[in-house]
Amino acid sequence: MPAFHAPPSQNQIASLRMREHDAIELPSAPFDAISPMQGLGSYLPTVGAIVAGAIIALGVVASGAGTPVLIAALVALATAGVFFLLAYSAGYIRFGQRLPLAEVVKAATDGLDVGVMIARREGEPVYANTAFEGFIGRGERDAVVGLQQFLASDAAGSAALFRLTRAAEHGEALSEEFSIGRMVVGGRPRRTLQLAVNPLAGDGAQELVLWRLTDVTADRQREANRVAGVEVQLAQFDNAPIGLASVAADGTLLHVNGTLGRWIGRTPRAVLDERLTLADIASGDGAALVSRLTGSESQEAATLDFDLAREDGRVMPARLLARAVPSGKGLTVAIVDLAGDGAAEFEEDASGARFARFFQSAPFGIAMLGSDGRIVSANSSFCRMLLDGAAGTGIAAADALGRAADAETRKAVDEALQRVISGRVHTVPIEIAAGAKRDHVTRVYMSPFAAGGAREAAILYVVDATEQKALEARFAQSQKMEVVGKLAGGIAHDFNNMLTAILGFSDMLLAQHRPKDVAYKDLTNIKASANRAAELVRKLLALARQQTLQNEVINLGEVLTDQFNMLKGFVSEKSELKISTSPDLWTVMVDKHEFEQALYNLVTNAKDAMPDGGTVAIRARNVPERETQKFENREFVPGEYVLIEVGDTGHGMSREVMDKIFEPFFTTKAIGKGTGLGLASVYGMVKQSGGYIYPESEVGKGTTFRIYLPRYQADKDEEVVAPKEKKREQRAADLTGTGRVLLVEDEEVVRNFAARALKRQGYKVLEASTGVEALEVMEKHKGKIDIVVSDVVMPEMDGPTLLKELRKTNPNLKIIFVSGYPNDAFKSALGDEDFAFLPKPFSLPQLAAKVKEELSRE
Repeated sequence: MPAFHAPPSQNQIASLRMREHDAIELPSAPFDAISPMQGLGSYLPTVGAIVAGAIIALGVVASGAGTPVLIAALVALATAGVFFLLAYSAGYIRFGQRLPLAEVVKAATDGLDVGVMIARREGEPVYANTAFEGFIGRGERDAVVGLQQFLASDAAGSAALFRLTRAAEHGEALSEEFSIGRMVVGGRPRRTLQLAVNPLAGDGAQELVLWRLTDVTADRQREANRVAGVEVQLAQFDNAPIGLASVAADGTLLHVNGTLGRWIGRTPRAVLDERLTLADIASGDGAALVSRLTGSESQEAATLDFDLAREDGRVMPARLLARAVPSGKGLTVAIVDLAGDGAAEFEEDASGARFARFFQSAPFGIAMLGSDGRIVSANSSFCRMLLDGAAGTGIAAADALGRAADAETRKAVDEALQRVISGRVHTVPIEIAAGAKRDHVTRVYMSPFAAGGAREAAILYVVDATEQKALEARFAQSQKMEVVGKLAGGIAHDFNNMLTAILGFSDMLLAQHRPKDVAYKDLTNIKASANRAAELVRKLLALARQQTLQNEVINLGEVLTDQFNMLKGFVSEKSELKISTSPDLWTVMVDKHEFEQALYNLVTNAKDAMPDGGTVAIRARNVPERETQKFENREFVPGEYVLIEVGDTGHGMSREVMDKIFEPFFTTKAIGKGTGLGLASVYGMVKQSGGYIYPESEVGKGTTFRIYLPRYQADKDEEVVAPKEKKREQRAADLTGTGRVLLVEDEEVVRNFAARALKRQGYKVLEASTGVEALEVMEKHKGKIDIVVSDVVMPEMDGPTLLKELRKTNPNLKIIFVSGYPNDAFKSALGDEDFAFLPKPFSLPQLAAKVKEELSRE
């Protein structure tokens, strides 16, 4: 077909060259036989002539030769001839003729309602059927020109013809549909036509194109009528007095009617765009109920009452009726307004609507029971607390309440239900376990319901007592810890005094003996035992959160890296230790030594949990405040924290063990293998540092301890000593010094050791056993004292009071307090007073180093 770059005008059409004929006849060509027998008949004349000639020739030869063979052949040919004659006479063999292809095509296409035209790619028409001519009109022109003129006055048709022409030139198939305002034949009104072009494939037909012109007006009218009917039905659907919705299997709202859209303040289009779910339009606990409903595989109809959430924040009591679609992958939902005009069928008066609102919005569970003990109706709180969010209608109350109850509790539940259903009062609440993990405690109150008639015989009230029980447990634990703390604090002072003397005199004796001496090993064992005793006291104080913490600003990532080799020694050869930290880890304010001890305890526990080997993983990362706001633990204060996780792949712990791991002296190890204070001291250190520790474990899957320590942020004017610099200061090798030291200690054995230790380092030591005596010594020497080393708890006058008295006459006097109590125990009594602190028990080098450090400080 010729290139058609734009719809032609009327003048252009008139100037087109007219073809010599209206429809080009297809050239005659051999056409295949209609049937196999008809094909055979076309060759019979030739065969007959050959057979006849053969018979004549054989007859002549046979008459001359007279041989039997020739006679037999003559007979065979004669028989064949008779056979063909009989078959022809019976109609089994007929003489056929060649049919022209044009006649076959014309006969096949003229009866069609579809206009058909065959043309070459360059535009020369080959054939057009009667229907095609009927569309474009007969005239002295060829079919191509007629089609162009037919569509020339219609913009849509001309544009479609242009695109189809381009497709034909490129040998591509294309179909276009358009409407025109007139028809040449019949003058019919506006019609819808479909024009398609397809290249003809096959040998000898590569250059031919098939054009099809179809009137689809009736089909489109039928479709329009169907659409109009659907629109009427949709209008009725949208304006129904109840809310209707189609819900997918995952709860997504596929379609809602206008009524439901108005209730929730959104158009049906907005519901789809926002991908709202059925749970999104439910308020409070109703969301969990409908979520369970969409996830159910039940084919039975379900009914539940819930609060519908409106866009403006208000709620509307509603009743939801749902049934699964036949495919089982979704729901058809109807929602009735229980407080509006649509509630008349369900509620007798306004009081019923008010009760429905109270019933659904109550923060505690409510269920109505029938005389058979089954739940007639239950609010969303009841279903959430006792049925894991599943609908409760029709379930036996005894089964709902006794799902996780032991035999004794189940018996109590059955007896109480029988009592209230029969109309008798039951005033004693029953506590039962609930929740997906049975880790919630619910308190159930039961009462007969006389106004309910035969349908409703009793009412249940369910209150979540989990928080109350947790508070009771925490209170009991705090009382236990307080008792332990008082015990530890009571013995710590005296015990640490004794340990100070033992450790001090051990150091002095060790300094007087060589390692090869017989007594040297005994002295070493004495000191080691004293250190173990001191560690035990430290753990007791940590448990009671009364240990002395030397807090400093540290980067836990650096600590973990430095301690890798040390921690590796706590892991067995069959186990692997992995440490990973964030590069930008925040700093924290903790006692570095105590934190390292906590790590040792946790890694040791991890090793013991993996007797056959495994992996111990220690990870550290920052936790921003927005992440902590999602934590469900009520005691956790949102903020910025550094998280340290210590996990293992060991045998894990049961829930019973998990509940006791932080209790003092609790251990799962064999007798003599553990004190039961390791995790308790870790817990105390973390709590005393303002952090939180949470264990997570499952039998057979290992254990992970998560420690959250608050991020340290220094004030603008605060100067923080770098940890490394401070460490170098503490490692001063030269402990000797000069100066006058006033030593105040009521324990004579401790005072004697401390005095001898300081004198050996070059100091002049003045001694006093009480605060009053210390003031007398100070007055005697006219205040010429360089530093005071004093105990805190002493008879007559304690350390803080002594400090205040000394500072009256000497405001810049330096003082070091030594005590078995933590410095926090008396720091509040001193206000802003400047002082140093050395915890008991201390060794000779520690005392000498502390005195020299304070004297060198300006």
